[in-house]
Amino acid sequence: MNLLEVLKQAEGKSLEFKRDLSSPDGVLKAIVAFSNTSGGIILLGVEDKSKLVRGIPDPLALEERLANLISDCISPILIPEIEILPWRKTHIVAVRIYPSSTRPHFLKSLGPDRGVFIRVGSTNRRADQTFIDEFKRQARNETFDEQPMLELSSEAIDFRAASECFKSIRQLKSADLKTLKLMTLHQGRSVPTTGGILLFGFEREKYFPDAWIQVGRFTGTDRSRFMDTAEIRRYPVQAIEEAFSFIKRNTSHEIKIEELRHTDTWTYPLIAIREALINAVVHADYAQQGAPIRIAIYTDRLEVENPGLLPFGITIDEIQQGLSKLRNRVIGRVFHALGMIEQWGSGIQRMISACKEAGLDPPRFEEIGTSFRVTFFGAQKRSPTVDAVDQKILDTLSVKEGKSTKTIAEYVGLTTRAIRPRLRALIERGLVVEIGSSPQDPRRLYFLRSEGIQTA
Repeated sequence: MNLLEVLKQAEGKSLEFKRDLSSPDGVLKAIVAFSNTSGGIILLGVEDKSKLVRGIPDPLALEERLANLISDCISPILIPEIEILPWRKTHIVAVRIYPSSTRPHFLKSLGPDRGVFIRVGSTNRRADQTFIDEFKRQARNETFDEQPMLELSSEAIDFRAASECFKSIRQLKSADLKTLKLMTLHQGRSVPTTGGILLFGFEREKYFPDAWIQVGRFTGTDRSRFMDTAEIRRYPVQAIEEAFSFIKRNTSHEIKIEELRHTDTWTYPLIAIREALINAVVHADYAQQGAPIRIAIYTDRLEVENPGLLPFGITIDEIQQGLSKLRNRVIGRVFHALGMIEQWGSGIQRMISACKEAGLDPPRFEEIGTSFRVTFFGAQKRSPTVDAVDQKILDTLSVKEGKSTKTIAEYVGLTTRAIRPRLRALIERGLVVEIGSSPQDPRRLYFLRSEGIQTA
């Protein structure tokens, strides 16, 4: 493990800093959360807020104590990698936790109902029953929308609506309902699946009251004033089209005429928006309550948000590289049959490519609370502006090779006392990263973040 590279990063879904093991509960919760979610690294010997590297005086004793705590306090059994890393005259203890195939893990002291934790952003959150149930389904290799709804019969599916959706593809037959897993056989009786009701159930809102799309157009950059809003409660395939029409109606576009031909240029690439809408419907966690799919259009951005974190074991970096794990197999199968999904895992990359081709910043993908959000930016964001002295500081720094305060001062032609407040300001603006053992550490180094800068 490259300790310096890890120290440059901020705490997040896969990284946590801990000063020591004086409060083991926090470390154990983080280990459980990482193992249940997408894995991660804990660095012991680094203060979690200041990122000052304090070190561990007796790393071997801490390693043994931590291994015993993990064995005694976590179930099912979990064996993370523990590595002692040298740092100047002291050491850091790094704990690498991988996504577990035997999740959910829990703290024995709290039990399997209250002791399960998941990683949400940079926090460890107690998993509610919805998440615990998802862990159990995952262990059985099942998805929520594949579950049979035993209290209903085949009459609960709106076959006419399903046929209408497939009209341009093929003539839908009753046998196709089972092939597409809209219906399933349970103890000799045909019953609809959860996915069948979500997609084409006559009383879908009775069983899934939050399975709808909320759309809104706001006048500024927040939700204080809106211009247009709607609740879209149609079947998902039609709801996507209605939401798409709402977005087109509430975003601007230009008509360019070249050689007697005209082309429409939209604020946001329509192909990227459609992919985001389809992704939101296909990957929403319909087991969650109280949160519909939401689309918010602001003056500077467009957000598409669906309930549900990324499937356990997958990170945002991985989905941008094309890795995909389908949360709802029935919905995904139907959308694939309808030609709305071309290839598994390609939607995110198409969004990124479409924005790049349009000359826009790439979309931002993030987990907010227990939801997943895609944000599109309508215009290229300006990089932070810096003055001539700050630019000289940035010029001397490197993403890979850090520089000391003294070296930077000599290059810029100022005293170290004059350089320090400028470095602090650049750190606060997110342009520079600092690594050291204390604020007075004479050996602390500064690194350039890999972001574009504009000079004043």
